[in-house]
Amino acid sequence: MSKKILVVDDKKELRDLLKQYLNQEGFEVATAINGQQALFVARQQRPDLIVLDLMMPEMSGYEFLRAYSREADTPTIILTAKTEENDKVLGLELGADDYVTKPFSMRELTARVRAVLRRAEKPAVESDVLRAADIILDRSGRVVWVADRQVDLTPSEFDLLATLMAAPGRAFTRLELLDRLQGAAFEGYERTIDVHIRNLRTKIEHDDAHPRYIETVYGVGYRFAPQRR
Repeated sequence: MSKKILVVDDKKELRDLLKQYLNQEGFEVATAINGQQALFVARQQRPDLIVLDLMMPEMSGYEFLRAYSREADTPTIILTAKTEENDKVLGLELGADDYVTKPFSMRELTARVRAVLRRAEKPAVESDVLRAADIILDRSGRVVWVADRQVDLTPSEFDLLATLMAAPGRAFTRLELLDRLQGAAFEGYERTIDVHIRNLRTKIEHDDAHPRYIETVYGVGYRFAPQRR
């Protein structure tokens, strides 16, 4: 059964181009011209992944993410023509899994779509449970508990935490972590990891300003350090 993708962009030429290309790659594609229409389509069709422009009339991609993320945990790739880092970071902070900056190649976008879909449905062994300090991560159920409290993570946040917990004490570079999440590390997108780490710390740390689980290894990247109290 083919995966359904919702493409949201106010420019008809790009919507049509993305729909045609993704159809050829074997995906079922629905489209919307802005965030307001995207809410209606997403609620009706429940896509497996959303490709979302940020700057649109009537309802922006930011507003769509704020609204729809309360209803469903659908993997999302944001499109942005803006070069400012803050725009990409805000989209990731609102729950997006990845971003692509316009102009982009269809080949790169397709690779990212497949990578995000793989992360969202990655199979796991039923007994594959990681425990560290007061964190329990169940790969089979894709759930995380912190001190007996279940924590909701995005697919990217879950896989990032699983990667770090599986090798406590090991320092991973940003490119290594990006490669683990995407299956290919695209140069220039390392900032994505920083945003996911910040979001993850907000959800699992007792004080994300002074993290005890996920340490920053300056000049390198990050590591999981459950021994810190």
